[in-house]
This record gives sequence, structure tokens and C-alpha cells, in this order.
Amino acid sequence: MSELLFKHYELARDRFVKSVDALEEGIADVQPEGFNNTIHWHVGHVLTVAEQLLFGFPKKSTQLPANYMALFASGTSPAAWDGEVPQLQDLVVQLQEQVARIKEFPAESFNQRLKTAFLGQETFGELTNFAIFHESIHLGQIQAMKRVINAAAK
Repeated sequence: MSELLFKHYELARDRFVKSVDALEEGIADVQPEGFNNTIHWHVGHVLTVAEQLLFGFPKKSTQLPANYMALFASGTSPAAWDGEVPQLQDLVVQLQEQVARIKEFPAESFNQRLKTAFLGQETFGELTNFAIFHESIHLGQIQAMKRVINAAAK
């Protein structure tokens, strides 16, 4: 099971990072009509939520700055950003480092039962699969936003 999860995580993260890297200058901070956030927010959100789900951020993981919760947690918005916001490319580097850390999980950890089920996920492996699913949803949002922004610019 672990090899399949690692393969899927790498595939999802690689596509996510390539999609972000392919953005035209300035597009990441545009909030198109009908969307609640920006691409920049989605990138930070994916990073922060994966860190929460898989590493226990902010209590058990110190890999990300504590202010990422205020910037990128569910329910936050770039309209309310205050203080220092990480650059998009810094977030991309952190995404790449994070997937390398995920690949260091021991295979047996994926069979561990969670103390409390989360969104129907009962094992760490199921939670990891959910994180992949979550990332894919946000990749779709980024792709949709990019199309809307480009269409509005024409």
C-alpha cells in the first residue's frame, strides 16, 4: 500500500507544482470574480493542510512558520492577510521538501489506526489518500482560475 500512496502523492504533487510553475507573472494574486481566493492562497493552503493532516502542524511540526495557519487554513482569505506573506516560489520549494518528507514515512505507519476518525478516514494511510484527494481538488481550482483570469485579460 505504501508504494502506491507514495507514487500517487508524487504524481499529484508533481502536477500541482508544474501547474504553479507554468503560471504567467502576476496571475497568482488575482482573485477572479466568483472565486473566494487566489492561486497564491490555494498553493499555501495545500501545503498547510497536508502539513496538518500528515505531520500534526502546528503542534507537532515545526517545518512551516506558525503564521501559515492564519494565512492559509480553511476559511481564511487573502483579503484578510496581514503581515508577511511567503512568496509563491518559497511555497513551491516547501511543497517539494514536504513530499520528500512524506516519502520517509515507514510503510507500517499507513496501517496505523487514527485515535479519532477524520472525515471518515480511519487509518493514517486513508488520511494520506485523503490529502492526495484534497490536493487534486485544489489543482482543479487553480486550473479553472487560470482559465478565467486569462479569458478576462483578452
